[in-house]
Amino acid sequence: MTDSEQQRHDLFLRLYVEHEESLRGFVRSLVPTLEDSREVVQDVAAVLWRKFEDITSMEDFRRWAFGVARLVAMEFLRTRRRDRHVFGDEALRLLAVASEESEDAFEAERRSLNDCLRKLTEEQRTLVEEAYKPGVRIDELAARAGRSAMALYKSLHRIRIALMNCTQQVLAQEERT
Repeated sequence: MTDSEQQRHDLFLRLYVEHEESLRGFVRSLVPTLEDSREVVQDVAAVLWRKFEDITSMEDFRRWAFGVARLVAMEFLRTRRRDRHVFGDEALRLLAVASEESEDAFEAERRSLNDCLRKLTEEQRTLVEEAYKPGVRIDELAARAGRSAMALYKSLHRIRIALMNCTQQVLAQEERT
């Protein structure tokens, strides 16, 4: 593989991994089962890689990938049209548009939340990160921190309120620009 091909491959992987979770959710909203969505996402990844050289702007990768995903999902459903639980093309198109708009909103919320998390103090950020690790119990976390569970809950509540307010402000500011 040449350096140029390797760079192209690395760029594709970075972009795909960045948007993979959103793509999976989008595809899942279009096809009836989790197994179907896994199959479609694999097909989408293959098509994206084959057509990657056709994309003109890397900033448009997400929108382009969602368009490809919609087309692949529609083709997948067309081949299974005998199943009475499959939506028609117009219903599928409407679902795809609604899902894409929701994903755009969720992506904006994720970006805003990440920005707001960076604005927290180091102590607050560490507390949030520790509290939301899988399997963590607040009473055990409080004991390690030398605080009562109630005090820890109150701190987390204040941080969540601050994050919610910050996120809403960031989103409102983005809407104005």
